[in-house]
Amino acid sequence: MGGNVEDYKLIFEKEGVYLHTNAKRSVQETSIPGFIRIVERAGVPALEWSPLEDEGRSAPAVLYSKKDGEAGEEDTNFDPGYEPDWAVISTVKKDREHVQVKDSGQWAFSLPLSELYSLRRARFSLGRNFMVLTSRGGHPLPPLHFYRGGTRELLRALHRYIVLDQSPVDGRLFLAYPRDSNSAAFPQSFDKLHILEDGSADIVSRFIHDPYATTFGGFSKVTNFFRAALRPPEAGGARAAQHPGLPAQPDDEPGFELITCGVELGPRPDVSRGPALDQWEEFLDSEGRVKDPGKVKELVFRGGIAPALRKEVWKFLLGFYPWKSTRKEREDILRVKTDEYFRMKVQWKSVSEEQEMRNSLLRGYRSLIERDVNRTDRNNTFFSGNDNPGLTLLHDVLMTYCMYNFDLGYVQGMSDLLAPILFVTQNEVESFWCLTGFMELLHQNFEESQEAMKQQLLQLSVLLKALDPELCDFLDSQDSGSLCFCFRWLLIWFKREFSFEDILTLWEVLWTQLPCDNFHLLIACSILESQRGELIGSDHDFNTILKHINELTMKLDLHDVLRDAEAIYLQLVCCKELPRKVKQVLGLCVPSGSEEDSPDSQSSETERLLQQTEAGAPAAAAAAAAAAHVPSYP
Repeated sequence: MGGNVEDYKLIFEKEGVYLHTNAKRSVQETSIPGFIRIVERAGVPALEWSPLEDEGRSAPAVLYSKKDGEAGEEDTNFDPGYEPDWAVISTVKKDREHVQVKDSGQWAFSLPLSELYSLRRARFSLGRNFMVLTSRGGHPLPPLHFYRGGTRELLRALHRYIVLDQSPVDGRLFLAYPRDSNSAAFPQSFDKLHILEDGSADIVSRFIHDPYATTFGGFSKVTNFFRAALRPPEAGGARAAQHPGLPAQPDDEPGFELITCGVELGPRPDVSRGPALDQWEEFLDSEGRVKDPGKVKELVFRGGIAPALRKEVWKFLLGFYPWKSTRKEREDILRVKTDEYFRMKVQWKSVSEEQEMRNSLLRGYRSLIERDVNRTDRNNTFFSGNDNPGLTLLHDVLMTYCMYNFDLGYVQGMSDLLAPILFVTQNEVESFWCLTGFMELLHQNFEESQEAMKQQLLQLSVLLKALDPELCDFLDSQDSGSLCFCFRWLLIWFKREFSFEDILTLWEVLWTQLPCDNFHLLIACSILESQRGELIGSDHDFNTILKHINELTMKLDLHDVLRDAEAIYLQLVCCKELPRKVKQVLGLCVPSGSEEDSPDSQSSETERLLQQTEAGAPAAAAAAAAAAHVPSYP
């Protein structure tokens, strides 16, 4: 290594660390063996990697933040093959200057620890675990694979200089903070983060092994640890160090316009719910086709479904049966789907214990399923008691889903989605195919990248800013503007927030996808607005807000929530100056890549909503119809 020996101090070194030059191609020649080191140069700690063949050559390329007046070309040739790592709500701004690279070696690098923004554990196509470093400029370095282990030792060595805080939703992402930055607020040891009141396993380990379970466990036990994990790195003073000649950066999220209170939404109409759908045969023709699916969906949206009809109607709402299928066609579908289901079931049932020992993915899925089945809705008589056949069905359907979608497999929360379906159908085959239909709507919620969850939280923030800027300002002032406490709501569609019977009604309402695909976000807005009086002007801080929201479980009135959510929708769609981003969330216009695109394209659902009289009626008549409490969602 170059440099004056008096200015150089080796703190940590590990051989057998492979740099992956392209994560899209997991072939041997793209992995370069080398050393990972923590060094001090002139007292400045840095994390370095160099290939074996470069030992004894010049110092590796230096990554640094661009200072005023410094030039340098950004390396645009490297294709990492994965998206840069962001926090739960992307806190790195798009317009922040990227870290630059001085090329004094093809792959070797040196990253000052003051410039380390995040560290992420990742897994690519061969199933190997990688470590991905991201600089404070958002610049991702090539992934590193510790072929001979050593990541724990590296983390221990890093803790001499920095604090690694886990992102509260992404269990694989660690955010880096300087050790001298508010260090009193951080734990002093990575292995001693005992921050739960009940003395159970620390929050970091729980998120690493089971991020969804930790989320389900309730936010009421969360302490100030989460505050640091959610705070953008700029908040520690980087923003204050901004070039004085540059304008201040707004706090809006990347890709989202700033929604202010300048838009007058108008009055919120009163909405009433209707009776449950309690007739079915009258909607069928002589051959069993549903004559008017739109009418059926409207009735379900307005009042849900009578319990006696759920078993039949749910199979249409979840796509097991096409709406226009005849009775004879449905018999054929059931026969074919039954054969297909049991072929998949035989696949995992026929795996021997010896085979399973060599299949870590299947073994892992089985372990998660067996654990979750034993704690899913055990208060419901269908799943209560030991040796309950309902538990066996729950287990078998989830294992078979792993064969159906092995890429996704099983993630905690999926048992919560299946249990109500199995309870209603009480049929193994039908519940499986209904689950696949449900997962078509929600599968992105369970993907490891969690991009869909981040997007939904951002969309919820956009809606809430338009509806209640004062509430948003309050949540922002308490470091709660990320709305992370809504994660569980959106992940499994409020399954833990309402009673089992209420969830049956709520889900069938949402399956109609009326009045828009994102109606679940409006439900979240309805719940949050119902709590504004409790939150604003109170002594709540970040922790007590999480605790308060978590304690709403089983205390919400579903009919009030649904009524208010629909009223919010009608209030928004009747606003003539609604921000474009709000329209996009509501499906009132098609998202475009340019603000100069053609005028908003209204969706057919909204056109039918706003033209409830005869075709060609003026917009004023549509608004009057909304005010008259008789909206229609065909």
